[in-house]
Amino acid sequence: MHPTSRPTYRSTASHQPKRHVMTDEQLLTLTPDVAGLEKAAAILRGGGLVSFPTETVYGLGADARNDAAVAGIYAAKGRPSFNPLIVHLPDMAAAETYCDFNETARQLAGAFWPGALTLVLPLKADAGISKLVTAGLNTLAVRVPDHRVAAGLLRAFGGPVAAPSANPSGKVSPTTAAHVSAGLGTRIDAVVDGGDCAVGVESTIVSCVGAPALLRAGGIPVEALEACLGHPLQAPHDPATPTAPGQLASHYAPRGKVRLNAPYAKQGEVLLGFGPVDADLNLSQAGDLTQAAARLFACLHALDAMGADAIAVSPIPDHGLGRAINDRLKRAAAPR
Repeated sequence: MHPTSRPTYRSTASHQPKRHVMTDEQLLTLTPDVAGLEKAAAILRGGGLVSFPTETVYGLGADARNDAAVAGIYAAKGRPSFNPLIVHLPDMAAAETYCDFNETARQLAGAFWPGALTLVLPLKADAGISKLVTAGLNTLAVRVPDHRVAAGLLRAFGGPVAAPSANPSGKVSPTTAAHVSAGLGTRIDAVVDGGDCAVGVESTIVSCVGAPALLRAGGIPVEALEACLGHPLQAPHDPATPTAPGQLASHYAPRGKVRLNAPYAKQGEVLLGFGPVDADLNLSQAGDLTQAAARLFACLHALDAMGADAIAVSPIPDHGLGRAINDRLKRAAAPR
């Protein structure tokens, strides 16, 4: 779909219920118990938008078969319509309902699902997925999250849930329910509060259409994927024409201007440190990349809360989870 075109939304589902709309000023927060998850599932069935935690970040979920519900994601986030969405499913069997798996995809799914890995696969012709989810492509990005609350919601709902990160498009991804509420407020219907996200950066995305290719670095280190396959992944595609979520050049941006690989802060800058440096905020004083990944978006949110207009970021090693951290930081620093 061209980003300037005005779409006509028609549900692919046999019945499209009226979307649940919040009228209160405060976002409805649900508990991650049976009652809360059933309420969240009911909102999804009604065409509404529910944010929920995964091990990576909080997602903004809608019924992936319902055009109007998926359009609500784009509207709430202010997201370009040419940027595809990830569909979350409870297990491999559910994913096979919607996609064709080759040997490579099965190998990666067997090793890393449930987990922070998204696979881009050929979409089955009769899948019933909204074209707004795929941005008109004949492929689908699918993931099985490794999070108790996400898994419970997916089981309670019983269908495919399209869920990008629950933040305004291009802004810092949320790792707490409070981040979701602050960023989206009552533009959405509810958030399930499942606490902090453990991984803290989005999933790694690999295309399994043809030779396996890395589309986005993320929560599963590239080295682990390549060790599983026994060969390197192909390089990412051109970010000007996204084939998967999270490929836009400018993304994950705090309000302040970001300067990378800074050994120290210049006058007027706030330093986001890594390792044993004297910094205003530190991703990991111990230089632990896992801790840094988990804290990245929380620190960017904190910098916004501080009103930081200029941000210097310490050098981050570019291996393991450092590749995902640097990917997010480069997009945060990109011209807007």
